[in-house]
Amino acid sequence: MNDESKHDDQAPDPPPSIGFARVVSAWRYSLSGLAGAWRTEGAFRQEVIGAAILIPIACFIPVPVLHRALLIASVLMVIVVELLNSAMEAAIDRISLDRHPLSKKAKDTGSAAVLVSIVIAMLVWAGVLFPLAGV
Repeated sequence: MNDESKHDDQAPDPPPSIGFARVVSAWRYSLSGLAGAWRTEGAFRQEVIGAAILIPIACFIPVPVLHRALLIASVLMVIVVELLNSAMEAAIDRISLDRHPLSKKAKDTGSAAVLVSIVIAMLVWAGVLFPLAGV
């Protein structure tokens, strides 16, 4: 019996749920991911603390709403990139803890992505704040 004939007799898998239960499950997985990152990733904790300082500051700076949104989005982008970097590192470590040039390249590239996101956030903040200071 070939592989195709085995599958012909089986009913197709039902489509994934899109109901409220799926939303609740996704929310739980997301909170678990955030909690895990907080527990195990020092850089993530630093960036969240930075966000906890910078986002309220962004809310009180007298700038147009679009500028405020850019300030907040640039900070949140750093957190998103850090989470993706941490996920990639965990996947690489799951595959093998052995040192390998490709593992190093992937981890270094993820770290570079975090650095680039931080530079972007700094440029956004400088672009919004320097005109306010008359620079």
